Amino acid sequence: MEKEIRDKYQAVIGLEVHAQLLTKTKAYSSDLNEYGSRPNSNVSPITLGHPGTLPVMNKKTIEYAIRLGLATESTIADHQHFARKNYFYPDLPKGYQITQDTTPICTKGKIYIQSTDGTEKEIGITRIHMEEDAGKSIHDVDVYDTLVDLNRAGVPLLEIVSEPDLRDSDEAYNYLTEVRKLVRYLDICDGNMEEGSLRCDANISVMLKGSKEFGTKVEVKNMNSIRNVQRAIEFEITRQIEMIEKGETISQETRSFDALKGITISMRTKEAANDYRYFPEPDLPPLYVSQEQINEVKATMPSLPRDLFLKYTKEFGLSDYDARNLTDSKEIALYYEEIISSTKNFKGAANWVMGAVKSHLNQFGIEIKDFPVPAKAIARLVQIIDEGKISASIANQKVFPVLLEKPNTDPLTIAEELNLIQESDSSSIQGFIDEVLRQHPNEVERYRSGEKQLVGFFMGQLMRVSGGKADPKAANGLLRKSLEG
Repeated sequence: MEKEIRDKYQAVIGLEVHAQLLTKTKAYSSDLNEYGSRPNSNVSPITLGHPGTLPVMNKKTIEYAIRLGLATESTIADHQHFARKNYFYPDLPKGYQITQDTTPICTKGKIYIQSTDGTEKEIGITRIHMEEDAGKSIHDVDVYDTLVDLNRAGVPLLEIVSEPDLRDSDEAYNYLTEVRKLVRYLDICDGNMEEGSLRCDANISVMLKGSKEFGTKVEVKNMNSIRNVQRAIEFEITRQIEMIEKGETISQETRSFDALKGITISMRTKEAANDYRYFPEPDLPPLYVSQEQINEVKATMPSLPRDLFLKYTKEFGLSDYDARNLTDSKEIALYYEEIISSTKNFKGAANWVMGAVKSHLNQFGIEIKDFPVPAKAIARLVQIIDEGKISASIANQKVFPVLLEKPNTDPLTIAEELNLIQESDSSSIQGFIDEVLRQHPNEVERYRSGEKQLVGFFMGQLMRVSGGKADPKAANGLLRKSLEG
């Protein structure tokens, strides 16, 4: 599509995210909530909706909803009731889904993202409500039949519905990344889209720039990664603009995303709320959330990624890039927090986490929980570098590999055993300098003739001759003095 045509239009995007909760049991029964079990093994008469069975509310679902509500600065409703959302589908054994309709537990929240221009942008949260999942239809195992696994039926969900505040696929990508990060920090969902524990539907429309009226929205489902959500939105924006430019009418419909072809495909006309015949759930009593209960949950809240980002940038003086890297993963952030509890060199600690530590994790495909070196040992490395006992390069190249094998050994002891302690005594350093100048008379002459950039070459040679033991700060001045002589 020509840029001139694309620039005439503005996309309007809202996302509906379903987060599967990390409870031990299902939303309204004692059936196990466990991914990967043998098909149809985590079921009971309650899950299957047999006559005479009654649901019982899982208290953890309520607690997790409150946690997310607090994290998104939402208003948490004190009085709520549940509803039945009626529709037929093979993997919905009851024929209805227990959800919240007119009284969602959380409303009017917000999530902050990095917008396309790099600034912080607030995305409104319309509502967060509790509901149960359906089972899973499996189409690719049997050539002739669709198979149904009801293990997922009744698993507790939180549906997070955003305001239509997103304006392009990049913002949608960043929003979904923040949602996943948030639920992981809160320990309420593992955020694994490939396994279906975090799922996203995108509502997309386009309008002429400057228009006050939104276009007809299209819902896109069946996306199993954040990247595919971005791809589907990008395709749909282009498709809708091309239709409008041809004078065609966009229908309100639900579409599926084909990840292999990178296109969306029409599934069905979009349902309206009355198609679901919502009515109050008669088998669950109204829910009351007290301020005392909210305060109890608030007391257990962890540090959140945005709070840590602001602390690292405003208090510690780290760059936005460093702070984002450190807060991308809760486990990495906690490891960094433990390091800085023993050192105030925040940048030095950040460099170790983003450099040697992450490199090792990536090389061996492990998580930080499996990393052998304690955070206090990294803090100790930072300390002995700051004290001038070893250089950063020697610490990285020679001490760190030994520390991986002997994680409980003091890094200073390793440096001493390997004879790596830096020489800061001027007479010792001068001896190394004299040796370097003796070995490179031609370069000395060139330096004295005006090629001052050769000082880097001489520093490299000095490190070679000294075995990396010459203190660079002390050596630099002595070297320049000898060269000028």
